[in-house]
Amino acid sequence: MRLSSPIGCGLAFVLLSAAAPVLAHHGFAVEFDPKNPITLAGEVTKMEFMNPHIYLYLNVKGKDGKVVNWALEGSPPNVLYRQGWRKDTVKPGDMVTIKGYRARDGSHLAFCTTVTFPDGREIFAGPGSLAQSVYDSGTNNKK
Repeated sequence: MRLSSPIGCGLAFVLLSAAAPVLAHHGFAVEFDPKNPITLAGEVTKMEFMNPHIYLYLNVKGKDGKVVNWALEGSPPNVLYRQGWRKDTVKPGDMVTIKGYRARDGSHLAFCTTVTFPDGREIFAGPGSLAQSVYDSGTNNKK
């Protein structure tokens, strides 16, 4: 079969097109370290509820007293919407505690798995069972 035939070209196009979306999206383990769980508490400064992932920004006071603004990535809005989230579920000014995993590059970026409010309500920011199992596996590995 020659590659210049219409059937061969069409087949090559279909196969290459199907692989493109897979290459375009990063995986959790590429950017975040499942062996480095983190808990942050502070005030939400910004909430971006848009594709491809939500982002929360949180002012966190360090041990040295300096305030650092953390970026926290969550699941896509559609996934969270099906779990009960709305655009105003987390708002600027809210005081929250966030559990997640720190970025491998050591920046002030983390993957957010849960958000806990002062009244004790806890919501997942990742796919329900994944958020629980990923966080639990990270804490079990910690010595």
